Amino acid sequence: MTKLPPDTRTRGLHELYAEDPEAADRLLWNREVDPVTRRGFLKRSSLLAMAAAVGGSIPFADKMPGGLIPAALAQSEEPFTLEGKEGLTVLNDRPINAETPAHLLDDDITPAKYMFVRNNGIPPEVESIDADTWELEIGGESCENPQTFTIADLKEKFEHHTYQLQVECGGNGRSEYVPSASGNQWTTGAVACPTFTGVRLRDVLEACGIKDDAVYIGYYGADRHASGDPGKDPISRGVPMSKALEDESLIAWAMNGEDIPYLNGYPLRVVCGGWPGSVSGKWLKRIVIRNQKHDGTKMGAPSYSVPKNPVAPGSVVPKEDFVTIESMPVKSLVTFPKSGIDHALGEAMEVRGHAWAGDLAVKEVHVSIDFGATWQKAELKEAPNRLAWQRWTTAVEFPETGYYEVWARATDEEGHSQPMVVPGWNPKGYLNNACHRIAVQVA
Repeated sequence: MTKLPPDTRTRGLHELYAEDPEAADRLLWNREVDPVTRRGFLKRSSLLAMAAAVGGSIPFADKMPGGLIPAALAQSEEPFTLEGKEGLTVLNDRPINAETPAHLLDDDITPAKYMFVRNNGIPPEVESIDADTWELEIGGESCENPQTFTIADLKEKFEHHTYQLQVECGGNGRSEYVPSASGNQWTTGAVACPTFTGVRLRDVLEACGIKDDAVYIGYYGADRHASGDPGKDPISRGVPMSKALEDESLIAWAMNGEDIPYLNGYPLRVVCGGWPGSVSGKWLKRIVIRNQKHDGTKMGAPSYSVPKNPVAPGSVVPKEDFVTIESMPVKSLVTFPKSGIDHALGEAMEVRGHAWAGDLAVKEVHVSIDFGATWQKAELKEAPNRLAWQRWTTAVEFPETGYYEVWARATDEEGHSQPMVVPGWNPKGYLNNACHRIAVQVA
């Protein structure tokens, strides 16, 4: 895997190709060339993607060298973006992972284009996906009556439900840990809260029969392992039955009233809001009802796990001392204004954002302009439904000119508050819920 540098900026074509032409080819077009001649396109989808970008077919595409910027784009100063994901910051190219700058998450309902991308494997080829024939298999040792459903079957046989659901990568905020933890160096943008439409996971599981010994479910998707080995799953995680049977746990085919975006799991995915996004499997093909904790890929420590007890930074932690992450911790984000703005002295400044707390509701949000010495309470709205984030707003006034930081701190309904600094270190850099802060220059 070629990993692009973790200097989290939106970058232009020239910079991408200067760093690593082959990686840029993969990132922009998912392109692979003939291994002998180093020319052409082994994937038709890659050729179509480049043809669309240059505005027409490429008659001598089989002669085109790998790692070459098309002349039609060579003078462009436009920053690189993933199709349908304009504005996101690309952290990794294989698999593709991209986060959303905080100020682009200001909508109450996250638009599809601002839904972060977290993939463990390589998505199925676009041309291989046919929503009309896509099938979902339900089975496992604790399933009484294994069945297979098309998406049309799901729509016809089960009641439809729509919920706004908060989804966050377990490693969101990883970049702040010292010493650094392995994995994508997310800052704050691996979180979103769109609406999802589908059928309750519970309804489908019950239609297939849940044996008395069932304790867990696991999923399998159509994505491929980054190595290309067909015998390996890129990821296969799951949740306890109690989470799977919640009203809000869905098998979804739509996001914000439209097809789920390709990079977010089209045409079918499972969504279990409030838990690490890794339990919400994409390109969903199979769900198994288990009589034990699911043991699929990335279910074992240290994946999506944290030490049972606090450890010293940099410690080596035995696998038996880890516990699997379940409900995510309380957290908040400042989405307006954008960090780094200038503001006029004597004018109140509106500040707003979102707060969430895994399976719980948020009780209060406070903001500070003096590095946490004092706090003022923000107005907090109720969530539109359970497991959705909550909008908060306030206004702050600055006493004099100079540099300020606006900090936000949320408290959940059980009284847990965000720490002002990065919480206890863990080997994989999970669950950083330190206060988000933005910079303001007052003049």
